[in-house]
Amino acid sequence: MIRMLLAEDQHVIREALVTLLSLEPDIEVVEAVESGDAAVSAALVHRPDVAVLDIDMPGEIDGLGAAGELRSRLPGCRTLMLTGHGKPGHLRRALASQVDGFLLKTASPEELSAAIRKVARGERVLDPSLAITAWNLADNPLTPREADVLRLVAAGAEATEIAGQLFLSAGTVRNYITAIVTKLNARNRTDAVRIATEAGWI
Repeated sequence: MIRMLLAEDQHVIREALVTLLSLEPDIEVVEAVESGDAAVSAALVHRPDVAVLDIDMPGEIDGLGAAGELRSRLPGCRTLMLTGHGKPGHLRRALASQVDGFLLKTASPEELSAAIRKVARGERVLDPSLAITAWNLADNPLTPREADVLRLVAAGAEATEIAGQLFLSAGTVRNYITAIVTKLNARNRTDAVRIATEAGWI
């Protein structure tokens, strides 16, 4: 019997998944929660074999954050991520977090239960529609300093504020921003933030 924990913030989807998975003869849903924080707490109590985690959830940590916590605090628990969209940034973070599976919510109940079984056996699972995305994930072209600058731009900071925080001159910060926009082939700094965020680089 595979002991499984589910974390999904949308009540209707969570209840539907619990009902569907409870019909499987070899899967027992030991707990269903609505946030990443609750997933970690519940997993430490119930010690499931597999945690099925939605990526976008409210709370201090999202599904990927919860997966990272479980990897360090409960290494025997395998993690399968569920998401409504295969954003490159999400996929990059999932691969970097060494999750065991990544599945879109458009998967059928049969595909989900099969993925849970594979993950429980120690196999890795990647939604077939995301295989090309995973293959084509580009390396981050930004240097660590450029990423620092762009994070502050994303937070709404102006060049003089960024200069003060990073101990640079305002002119140097403007040069960094120009280089970032050029590297990312962006229209402007706002577009650069969008591109880098979607790619998971900041």
